Amino acid sequence: MPRVLLIDAAAPSGGVLGQGLGREGFEVVVAGDGPTGLRAALHSAFDLILLELAVPGLSGCQVVQRLRAQGVDTPVLIIAAKDGEADQINGLDQGADGFLRKPLSVPLALAQIRAMLRRRRLDSRQPRPYRVGGLVVDPLAKQVSYAGCPIRLSPREFELLHVLASRPATPVSKTELLKLVWGGTEAASANAVEVYVGYLRRKLRTAGADHLLRTVPGRAYQIAVDVNVRPSSR
Repeated sequence: MPRVLLIDAAAPSGGVLGQGLGREGFEVVVAGDGPTGLRAALHSAFDLILLELAVPGLSGCQVVQRLRAQGVDTPVLIIAAKDGEADQINGLDQGADGFLRKPLSVPLALAQIRAMLRRRRLDSRQPRPYRVGGLVVDPLAKQVSYAGCPIRLSPREFELLHVLASRPATPVSKTELLKLVWGGTEAASANAVEVYVGYLRRKLRTAGADHLLRTVPGRAYQIAVDVNVRPSSR
């Protein structure tokens, strides 16, 4: 079931667009202001974000800008007034992927959403770099950089960081890391995770990025959202 985040102060229950998405089989999460929508987009996984530009707290353009700066590449369709060309241009320049004109034609909007999700599925067949602020993890090239400077990792360290960076701000347990990086608890112990997290933390520290790798109470680790990218001094 595709999962859609609708950020729109004028549609507390989703409105006609949310109802249309529900009839199409989508799971719709509604946020009524910019800060709430931003938090939802940062801490939950969505297939698509629908964003009204004129939302309170943070403008739609600010929401898109912060999402892209923090590595969230979920497709964003902005909802803009017919005569708001400058706002539409600004939203696209900040990282939105397209826009829907108001007043909305629900059938046309649903067709655009389906087309965007089809393109997203095709694109997902090729591994893309994960970006969390200044951290870039490229699974195809097996390369990592922070603030433009490369970080050399062993294959195991890379796989560990790859898993964590693919789920920014989401705690990943040692048991799950053992399964995804080592192939299961029979291949290694929880101590191996701790050892390699230590290796990885030291290399991130050298690059000025150790603030990203955090230990979560309850035997888990996560890559934190990188709000302030620290420029390299090298």
